[in-house]
Amino acid sequence: MLNPTDIELIRLGRHGDPFAVLGPQGDAAGQVWVRAFAPGARAVAVLGADGAAASPLALAHPDGVWHGQVGIEPGAAYLLQVEWSDGQCQTLDDPYRFGPVLGELDAWLLSEGTHLRPWEVLGANPRQHQGVDGTGFAVWAPNASRVSVVGDFNQWDGRRHPMRLRRECGVWELFIPGLGPGGRYKYELLGPQGELLPQKADPMARAAELRPATASVVAALPAPVAPSPARQAANALDAPISIYEVHLGSWRRKPEDGNRWLDWDELAATLLPYAHDLGFSHVELLPISEHPFDGSWGYQPLGLYAPTARFGDPAGFARFVDRAHAIGLGVILDWVPAHFPADAHGLAHFDGTHLYEYADPREGYHPDWNTLIFNLGRTEVRNHLVGNALYWLECFGVDGLRVDAVASMLYRDYSRKAGQWIPNVHGGRENLESISFLRRLNEVVGGERPQAITLAEESTAFPAVSRPTYAGGLGFHFKWNMGWMHDTLAYMACDPVHRSHHQGELSFGLVYAFSENFVLPLSHDEVVHGKGSLIAKMPGDGWQKFANLRAYYGFMWGHPGKKLLFMGCEFAQGREWNHDSSLDWHLLAPDADPAHAGVQRLVRDLNALQRSLPALHQRDFSADGFEWISHDDAAHSVLAFVRHGHDGANPVLVLCNFTPLVRQGWRFGVPRAGRWVERLNTDSAHYGGSNVGSALGALSTDPITAHGRAQSLACTLPPLASVFFEWTA
Repeated sequence: MLNPTDIELIRLGRHGDPFAVLGPQGDAAGQVWVRAFAPGARAVAVLGADGAAASPLALAHPDGVWHGQVGIEPGAAYLLQVEWSDGQCQTLDDPYRFGPVLGELDAWLLSEGTHLRPWEVLGANPRQHQGVDGTGFAVWAPNASRVSVVGDFNQWDGRRHPMRLRRECGVWELFIPGLGPGGRYKYELLGPQGELLPQKADPMARAAELRPATASVVAALPAPVAPSPARQAANALDAPISIYEVHLGSWRRKPEDGNRWLDWDELAATLLPYAHDLGFSHVELLPISEHPFDGSWGYQPLGLYAPTARFGDPAGFARFVDRAHAIGLGVILDWVPAHFPADAHGLAHFDGTHLYEYADPREGYHPDWNTLIFNLGRTEVRNHLVGNALYWLECFGVDGLRVDAVASMLYRDYSRKAGQWIPNVHGGRENLESISFLRRLNEVVGGERPQAITLAEESTAFPAVSRPTYAGGLGFHFKWNMGWMHDTLAYMACDPVHRSHHQGELSFGLVYAFSENFVLPLSHDEVVHGKGSLIAKMPGDGWQKFANLRAYYGFMWGHPGKKLLFMGCEFAQGREWNHDSSLDWHLLAPDADPAHAGVQRLVRDLNALQRSLPALHQRDFSADGFEWISHDDAAHSVLAFVRHGHDGANPVLVLCNFTPLVRQGWRFGVPRAGRWVERLNTDSAHYGGSNVGSALGALSTDPITAHGRAQSLACTLPPLASVFFEWTA
């Protein structure tokens, strides 16, 4: 019989072990009793699995606690027939007759923090359990005194579906029969002292409501995407990688339809062909994990496993990636394991304790972004994040993850004053937990998804970021070269008359260019927060601004390292990026200034050049692939260098003139005698330039010593331009 304490705890929704009370219970005589909680019911009866009547249940408490001895065998399936107070009748499966949904091995791996694919067992998983269709729910909340699933299916009543605690791993679980994809839900938790917490979205939810609504949505598990040798080759260190960085919410909008965002299928039909036509090898998407605030651009995510509902459902995103791969375009996601916002429905104080975040604000609070920092000293938190990385790579087949704010993870004193941070166990400033996590992340990705790449946004001199972990590195494939970006943009902002005093800002990047596998990033961060657009940074009149930008792009594509360009920069958008509005596509209209279309044509041709000339991509990370010709002609603001491919064939000479003066008969030493053919000139009229260039587009060497080489070329250097020559014979 039910004791009064159990009745009271069940009706109040405060029972920490509901399976000990609800569902089928055997007595000492071997008889089966069924207990159910159905507030608002007028009558409840137990039916046999075949629908045959078994027994009515008696009302043990007017709040809806029912029980009774029934004529079924122990362990037999049964149904509940409920007559509600409004006269409606329902036949339901009883969630409390089902066994655990979490297997012993899964529970053990979760407790260890070594479950590589936690999404397969945590969160909301539509499945068949004991022969019945429904959804299994599981959530890590070890310090909660009770956890319930709430949703439309139970009128968001936390008393109706309390969960079973698996004490060996701190996971609460429940199978709800009959519930399938599309159902909205959250978790209602009582903290360690029984305090009611704000309803929480599922940390492992695979879909969510569109903001400002915050519920999670049951979604089917995506089928894993098979490994692809073609994608592995396209992501290799010696591949021609050129990345188009995109904020999906502002790339293009529908002004005729309320200025709405494009959905995944519309983006697949427009963005992907556009990026492919311009010759980019990859698109990199600013974070698409579910996030509550548009103004964070996705960099304050709460639903790491859910593609944001802003652009449609997860299946739409899967189609987007599939379409990208079908046309030979890779997809990289910005990924944010460094911090998360403190919204009440999120991870903060999740089970009434500092579960996901460090408790001490000197470790757990990020002053720059008013966010919380993941406690990477907890194996379960590390597992949540490492599993999430693998989830995007395996379940959607994305090509890589650009890891945001790595510098903030590596140092305990990042953006903190003295006394505002806690040293590590050795008294140092390095964040040993984060370093261990990043190495683990990259080892798992390398072992489980070797075709995928990881890229670090890391702005300090931390060593070996893109070196293997077995060699003492962090294990990333690539690192953003923030120093190159800052130095070269500072140089380009100078009036050409002053550039002779800043030559080192262009050449210094080659001092350390091969210490890491660098990506040269002209990212969204350079066109926001009052920094203006790239074209606005350039000095001079209108013609000179465009010429400077074209010369800079030529220098960038000639320089060792993979390339990244933020959307709008490919056609020299004039205004600063605004995440709330579309790019200024009208600048490419026939009646607009043709210089914008000229820059776009140049970017297309630079990408084609990078692909077609092995010297411009095969040895980006090897000093043997680069040769200075002249870096010290500061007086004339001229640079000259040679790039080499794997086999040494067909080297490419890059000449840069960063003054508006034409340099006639300028002589450069070259490593080989023969014919050097002009392959691209940023001053071409095709791009909006003055069309100054070398006669007939090709030059032959003379046996005249220059720059320490026996053979040389006499060149005409166009004004504010970069020129590429390929040796042919």
